[in-house]
Amino acid sequence: MGLKGALRSHTGAVRESNQDVAVWQLRDEGEGGLALVADGMGGYQGGEIASRLAADAVLDSLTPRVFAGTEPQPEMTAHDALMAAFALANERIHERRTSEPRLDKMGTTLVVVWVEGREAHIAHVGDSRCYLMRHGQARCLTRDDTVVQNMLDDGSISEAEAPNVPFRNVLTRAVGAMEPLEISYACQSLEPGDQLLLCSDGLTNSVFQRDWETLIGEASDEEAAVNALIDTALDNLAADNVSVVLLTLT
Repeated sequence: MGLKGALRSHTGAVRESNQDVAVWQLRDEGEGGLALVADGMGGYQGGEIASRLAADAVLDSLTPRVFAGTEPQPEMTAHDALMAAFALANERIHERRTSEPRLDKMGTTLVVVWVEGREAHIAHVGDSRCYLMRHGQARCLTRDDTVVQNMLDDGSISEAEAPNVPFRNVLTRAVGAMEPLEISYACQSLEPGDQLLLCSDGLTNSVFQRDWETLIGEASDEEAAVNALIDTALDNLAADNVSVVLLTLT
């Protein structure tokens, strides 16, 4: 099974800086790979620093395993390897927060997908998401770590009321903001033609799901799809940074 992909990250229509980081790396001959999106928070420069620290920690931790580095790695399941990568990201951000008081409120969302053969291993913290696109329809593989999602789950509010909750974007979990860090994990079986969409909330808050499903379905390839998603978010005056990674299993 092969893998193709594309990514794009943009400041959005309002923000002056981009606190998102998006990465995807393809293994030789397209036989699997690694993708991530991190959406930083924490005031001036804090979000940018947190998301970059998280992304670098994940790459430092997982690249030797995913891409079969020259040095042998200890035997570890994909789940355990992802947990270790998130723990390293949490540790690095926490250390930076402690050493620089101006950054004491920084943290980041983080969603990571490791594709190996016919399986996608997904780990996440926060409200950056991973969707499975199959036969033109999207299914979210992650659950937002937000106050509003908790309210939806316990029936305090309805889906129709959710967009009007003033604190709908307040996170209940963030990398670098808590110790120990609770990390969500899922494993998804894949079929040829499946697509995996990773995104920050700048996309989901500015483009309706039915619209981006159509945009992906009508695009000629992954790069065209990613550009269409970002351009539509900008046309809709996206108030936040917008980052998208799209992978296709062939």
